Amino acid sequence: MLNLTFNLHHTGRTFFFKKNYFGIMVFFWAVLFAQHTLLAQNSVYHLIDYGVKPNTGKSSCRAFAEALAKIKAQKSRGNAQTITFAPGRYDFFPEDAIVKEYYVSNHDQTNPKSIGLLIKDFSKLNIEGNGAEFIFHGRMLPIVLEDVQDLTVKNIQVDFETPQICQVEILKNDTLTGTITYQTAPWVKYEIRKGIFFHKGEGWEISPSSGIAFEKTTKHLVFNSGDIRIGTKEVTELRPGIIEAKNWRNKKLIPGTVVAMRSWERPNPGIFVYHAKNLVLKNVNVHYSEGMGLLVQVSENIKLDQFKVSLRGKDDPRYFTTQADATHFSGCKGKITSINGLYEGMMDDAINIHGTYLKIIKRKNDFTFVAKYMHGQSFGFEWGRVGDKVKFIAAETMENIGHENTIVEIKAVDKPSYNGAKEFEIKLKKPVDKAINEAAAFGIENMTWTPEVLFANNTIRNNRARGALFSTPRRTIIENNLFDHTSGSAIVLCGDSNGWFETGACTSVMIRNNRFINSLTSLFQFTNAIISIYPEIPNLKKQTKYFHSGITIKDNYFETFDHPILYAKSVDGLSFTGNTIKHNQDYPAFHPNKNPFYLQKVRKFHISGNHYDVKFDNTKDIKVND
Repeated sequence: MLNLTFNLHHTGRTFFFKKNYFGIMVFFWAVLFAQHTLLAQNSVYHLIDYGVKPNTGKSSCRAFAEALAKIKAQKSRGNAQTITFAPGRYDFFPEDAIVKEYYVSNHDQTNPKSIGLLIKDFSKLNIEGNGAEFIFHGRMLPIVLEDVQDLTVKNIQVDFETPQICQVEILKNDTLTGTITYQTAPWVKYEIRKGIFFHKGEGWEISPSSGIAFEKTTKHLVFNSGDIRIGTKEVTELRPGIIEAKNWRNKKLIPGTVVAMRSWERPNPGIFVYHAKNLVLKNVNVHYSEGMGLLVQVSENIKLDQFKVSLRGKDDPRYFTTQADATHFSGCKGKITSINGLYEGMMDDAINIHGTYLKIIKRKNDFTFVAKYMHGQSFGFEWGRVGDKVKFIAAETMENIGHENTIVEIKAVDKPSYNGAKEFEIKLKKPVDKAINEAAAFGIENMTWTPEVLFANNTIRNNRARGALFSTPRRTIIENNLFDHTSGSAIVLCGDSNGWFETGACTSVMIRNNRFINSLTSLFQFTNAIISIYPEIPNLKKQTKYFHSGITIKDNYFETFDHPILYAKSVDGLSFTGNTIKHNQDYPAFHPNKNPFYLQKVRKFHISGNHYDVKFDNTKDIKVND
């Protein structure tokens, strides 16, 4: 409220007041007008007043869409809005969801999609969840944030009533007969038909094809297990919830082991962000999604603060979270910040940041090419714009060919627009090197849509595959994180124009003050050491240039049971200093790489000033192979 204090001297008090009355009143009304303007610029809308109520058990899809439309209609240009949810549970069912086609990077391109909450074409919007639980049913794309700017989402939880991952506990393992008896978790619904186990949910059923095994008490992944074959064929129900599986041999599955049985399907992320700028997600928790927890594509300046892909606390009976990565960024620019996060129990990496190589399939002339998305899970979304800078790369050696160029025209070839397209005709400003054509494998990389990265103060634990993956030429800082029992490498710097087609070369990376506790307990792709610098290069011997450069690893703490600490391939400029390495006996050493430092085609490397609790000989234990 307005608070005016007058300090009037006793001499001439009346004259002073009369003389300044007009000025005081002008000031008074100016303050009131400013307050009114401020309130108008920060309008607050309580969704419960628009019929979006918690704890009803009914679907909130339609009510939320209608409320959002009314709120959008009240927005004045330039004004900010705040939307608040009342605390509680909100259910979302596909029957009244928005149905729309989306092509989501690194996911199955199944369309159309049923969307729970679609927030599109908003700017200067704050969404306050107040801890609300959003529970989704069936197979849905829970949340879409599209064409938004200056958007903040806070204090929400995302989960599904019935996850598509089936959890069981091993009761008995008869290694002589190859028969394992297991018990399904209480929430699991199933059916056995002709000896085949089917996991069932709301409008879907799956016969799981692979599994991840967890220690019951610690929730660590079982040592040296990786992706395991599971007992979903030749099964018999002994009594409700108790299944006997014949022809299932695995000595590592001792009684009490918990197995997450799953398929390889990943239709939808928990939160999908497309064409966003200046987005903040704060204290947002994804407990489950059938794809990634968060997928962001073609967006600018994304900040995650206390973003979590996590269990519901220490007493959560589940051992898993998402079917794939916790967070994933494809074709973004500006700055990506992930701080104070928790990523656990996911079936893939905590974070992966990259662009996408298109493969050159036709050279039309010296300026114009046709290029194609190559991976079946990455196509159909915008790849580039007029004015973007691009580079070409030879897939065989992962070397840049020619010089940086500029897009002057880009259009889809096989679709009316980029939505759903695989092929693009791209016209460039300057003529392109004659060597680049469809006869050999060449990729084109968009250099404009590459982000700076800060990944700090996060915890990554008890997950499948790897910890954090980065592929960007801009400044990348990875600091003060805890990597606790990541089953593969903790950090991977990659790049691949042959399989995943994920760009690109790192040129400025700082890895400092992180703690690595028993990483690399299983073998997965690109996992040659705790820190694995592993671009996919089919013909390394033929390569004359270096792929990555400018990598510093300092003042980190490694506690490990095995040998490999750092693996690096094709790096120009690598420093490993001031790090502490401590060995334990928690697991037996098993990795085929027996060298703490294994360098392939690396120059200007510096490994010194590190602290070891065992005798270490730099000249003996650094393997250099050109």
